[in-house]
Amino acid sequence: MDDTTVRMTLTLIGPGTLAVFGCVFAAAWAIDRKRPYLLLLAGACALFVVGACVQIVYWPRTPGANALVSCIFYTSAVLLTAEGLLKRSGRRLGLGWGLAAGAVIVGLVWYFYYVDRNLLARVYVMNFGYGLILLWATVRLRHLWRARFVDRALFVVLLAFSAQFFVRTMLTIGFEAPPLGARAFGQALFWQTLQLSMAVLGSALAVAILAVAILAAAVMDVIDDLRRERDSDRLTGVFNRRGFDERAKAIFAGEWQRPLSLVLCDIDHFKRINDTFGHGAGDAVLNLFGALLAEAAGPGNPVGRIGGEEFAILLHGQTSADAMRWVELLRAAIGEASFGEMDGKMQVTASFGIAEAMERDTLSTLTKRADARLYRAKQGGRNRAVAFEGTPIIAPLQPDDAERPHSPRAWLGRQ
Repeated sequence: MDDTTVRMTLTLIGPGTLAVFGCVFAAAWAIDRKRPYLLLLAGACALFVVGACVQIVYWPRTPGANALVSCIFYTSAVLLTAEGLLKRSGRRLGLGWGLAAGAVIVGLVWYFYYVDRNLLARVYVMNFGYGLILLWATVRLRHLWRARFVDRALFVVLLAFSAQFFVRTMLTIGFEAPPLGARAFGQALFWQTLQLSMAVLGSALAVAILAVAILAAAVMDVIDDLRRERDSDRLTGVFNRRGFDERAKAIFAGEWQRPLSLVLCDIDHFKRINDTFGHGAGDAVLNLFGALLAEAAGPGNPVGRIGGEEFAILLHGQTSADAMRWVELLRAAIGEASFGEMDGKMQVTASFGIAEAMERDTLSTLTKRADARLYRAKQGGRNRAVAFEGTPIIAPLQPDDAERPHSPRAWLGRQ
């Protein structure tokens, strides 16, 4: 096999591999269009393949135009890759920043060809520019290091992929310009090592990044969505009984720290709401009530619908007294809330039972105590909370209570 065949084979490995994975990303997006980052990554692969083809077929024929056109495609591919990876995590590179970075790279390549002919500078501009773009995206994705294993693997591989642009360039080309001329440059150590490294990265590292890391992460995203659908109550948006129990049991199975309080609540006279206004109105009340609980609890405090009109909230860092205060603020918020067609016709209220976890408690024993106190609240007249044995009946806080925080969630936030 002659040198020309070897070089052509090495040249085609990278684009060919990325073309395959571009098709995989496009197919994955076609199956699940809720993940637009897959389409962005497919576009990035396509742009890279086009850029490589521009160089392989050598069109446009003039060296300067060929360098600029291929640079535009390569730069766009890198920017789209960064945007796709960031979009998966709910972040963005941003159109303005992307256009600015692309304009700087393409502008410098134009300058170092048409104004100050310098091949070494063009090589460093492109490689270091791409490395900086991907490194910036990797830094913004550093939260992946604390996420699932597949996300940590993706972060490590992205970091290595970003760093190789700097290391490979300095080790292969150094700080001296390569020989000029198409044939001489094609036989230079830099160009041959560059093509070999692209082949290795295009097959091995691209497989590791694109096929294993990104596609595995996408599969895990789908699994997580299915798990969320399985564990969520479709009507209210909070956890269902299974989802709440799983998260609560995980807390008890781990090294949880006191205080920790469980709040059980039940919408008062819910059957009367259904019988009087219809099940549509009842569903609307459940939906709004669940949203109110989730907002009041905030992140980190799981809320679940564990029965028809019964809900549970697990409050971290809250004693029974803290939870009682939170419930009283919540009852006042319920009294002020709008429940659609119920407004002015029937007041929506709820009863609450509160129990603080003791050292040897399990979810079962804690639930049993909270449920007994919820029963006492309902037997005592409803629209009240019971946190201790012998708890007196406390009327809901009034809207003009000057000492009341802005919301139940604000009360939790200041603890």
